Amino acid sequence: MSVGDEYRSRARELESRAREWKEAAERATDPEQRKRLTDKARRAHEQSEQAGRMPGQGLDPV
Repeated sequence: MSVGDEYRSRARELESRAREWKEAAERATDPEQRKRLTDKARRAHEQSEQAGRMPGQGLDPV
C-alpha cells in the first residue's frame, strides 16, 4: 500500500466516524451530549479532509 493509499484510507475512516457521530448527535436527547457529538463529528470531518491531502500538495485551490 502506498503512502497516498494510506492517507486516503485514513480519510475514509475518519469521514465514516464523522457520519456516525453526526447521526448519533441527531438522535441524542441531551443537549450537552448532542453538542459533544456534533463537535467530535466536525473535528473528524476536518481531520478527514487533512488526511485526504497527500503530503506536499498544500491546500486545495478555492
